[in-house]
Amino acid sequence: MAQSNIKVAVQKFGNFLSSMVMPNISAFIAWGLITAFFIPTGFTPNESLAKMVSPILTYLLPLLIGYTGGKLVHDQRGAVVGAIATMGVIVGEPTVPMFLGAMIMGPLGGYVIKKFDQLIEGKIKAGFEMLVNNFSGGILGGALAILAFWAIGPAVKVLTGWLVNGVDWLVATNLLPLTSIIIEPAKILFLNNAINHGVLSPIGIEQAKTAGKSVLFLLEANPGPGIGLLLAYCIFGKGTAKRSAPGAALIQFFGGIHEIYFPYVLMRPMLFIAVILGGMSGVLTLVLLGGGLLAPASPGSIIAVLAVTPHSAGAYIANIAGVLVAAIVSFVVSAFILKTGKQKDEDIEEAARKMQEMKGKKSSVAGVFAENNGKMPEHVSKIVFACDAGMGSSAMGASLLRKKVKEAGLNINVTNTAISNLPSDAQIVVTQEELTPRAKNKLPNAYHVSVDNFLSSPEYDKLIDQLKNGDTNELNEVVEDAEANAPSPEDTPDSNDGLLLEKNIFLNQQFANKEEAIRFAGRALVESGYVKESYIEAMIARDAMTSTYMGNDVAIPHGTEEAKKDVLQSGFTVLQVPNGVDFDGNKVRLIFGIAGKDGTHLEILSGIAVTCSDMENIEKMVAAKSAKEIMDIINDKK
Repeated sequence: MAQSNIKVAVQKFGNFLSSMVMPNISAFIAWGLITAFFIPTGFTPNESLAKMVSPILTYLLPLLIGYTGGKLVHDQRGAVVGAIATMGVIVGEPTVPMFLGAMIMGPLGGYVIKKFDQLIEGKIKAGFEMLVNNFSGGILGGALAILAFWAIGPAVKVLTGWLVNGVDWLVATNLLPLTSIIIEPAKILFLNNAINHGVLSPIGIEQAKTAGKSVLFLLEANPGPGIGLLLAYCIFGKGTAKRSAPGAALIQFFGGIHEIYFPYVLMRPMLFIAVILGGMSGVLTLVLLGGGLLAPASPGSIIAVLAVTPHSAGAYIANIAGVLVAAIVSFVVSAFILKTGKQKDEDIEEAARKMQEMKGKKSSVAGVFAENNGKMPEHVSKIVFACDAGMGSSAMGASLLRKKVKEAGLNINVTNTAISNLPSDAQIVVTQEELTPRAKNKLPNAYHVSVDNFLSSPEYDKLIDQLKNGDTNELNEVVEDAEANAPSPEDTPDSNDGLLLEKNIFLNQQFANKEEAIRFAGRALVESGYVKESYIEAMIARDAMTSTYMGNDVAIPHGTEEAKKDVLQSGFTVLQVPNGVDFDGNKVRLIFGIAGKDGTHLEILSGIAVTCSDMENIEKMVAAKSAKEIMDIINDKK
């Protein structure tokens, strides 16, 4: 348990570091291209345009990191104060690119202003809010900038010097290749972007400023180990792994998404040896030939690598050789392991699911491995929506598709359930894309449909079109409509009365992040007697497992399947967040906290789903000035 907690903490810290850099990668690329083209040794030297190189490196890039770091902690106010504080380290030590300083001062600025806002919340007299907000941000930001100028900047300069000297020592002693022993497994397990952009890039940029290039930019981003492994799977792999490897190789090498080869390693843990040896041989080649890049290569595509390679024949030869040697070594070792290994059944989808669990967040490429093994049945009588708990997103999705099925004149039963309870007679199974592998493992012969969200997916209309153009509307038997199976107010011990109360609708809320919003919703459910205290943590765990973002600016946080025992009675809470809160890159303005017990919440949830499928209703609820207005909008659509 302690080991798991440490892993989660490392994941969160690593993700936080990379989250400060990743949104600003385009600025790094712009700087790298301007450097590659316009410096005296560039492709097209231009003295005037080259004047941009130093200011972008010294001011723009650290400020962007500081701004983003502050925003991650406390939205816009945190971003502004974080940027002000970052300016202190920049000006205090202008001879050193203050990326590490920005990673310290940006979040610190956001944290300080967040704590100040919490301290004064509800204590400011009406009419003085703007005055207090503006001056508090200015005063605290200025104070932090002074602190950064006098203390943080000099300390970061010393630390950066130590790190650069350490790297220089590793290069001089030919020990740098040994870093692959740590880098390759760590990036596969859960820290790829954190290692590259949170650790290596800041040090590499300092090296590049003085030496004109840095080999650190290629320690994690070298596409060689991944392409070598995938090519081995293309020739010596088996089953779905072999069939999917060619496409994965193209995405990895030219698209630069290294994450796509991680499941292939996880299927055969011995392949960690292949990528480690490939990485070590590539780094050794780069060190011996003097390879390196002008700026970070992100994503780690061969195209990106060549784009930021210094303009000299020697540099191109060194970098291409570093990629090629890494690929050859990785291929040879991978081929040996695949040929001599005794493992026969290679489940690439299961490996992709494990990768997501280890990363602690949704993978952008896991859906690549989800294939429809089943075929669309000629006569469809049952469609099942499935999610982890079966109480929230699947119920909403089923409501919407049921409405579309009815409008299309099709006589098909549409229900919802938890993945663990998928019935054996389900012919079509609809799941969120990251849950599809689990659903396929449960029902491999069903026809599976993956959707990116349950409120506005184009897959619904595609499915309806498939059903209408097939034979499903010519069924000889009458299939009972799913709505008849849903519990009605008369049949349930407690009707919709009490499920959604005006006191549980909260207007004009602001949250720094989704966890804060989910905890607020969970607390409201607890205080209304719907759930036990432990349900709040289950809501956090459920969203970490699969995002509860539904589309159309709506999220529906709820507990895991295991947490159903913590639900005392069905109930809802609604949070109106006019300025929005980030849910995994999606802006959410309406949050429906859900506690479902014995299906008694499904009718009102169905109404909410239909209401929220129309963006006009979303805008009305976001603009509502009273809880009653929101209640009326929902009830009108029930």
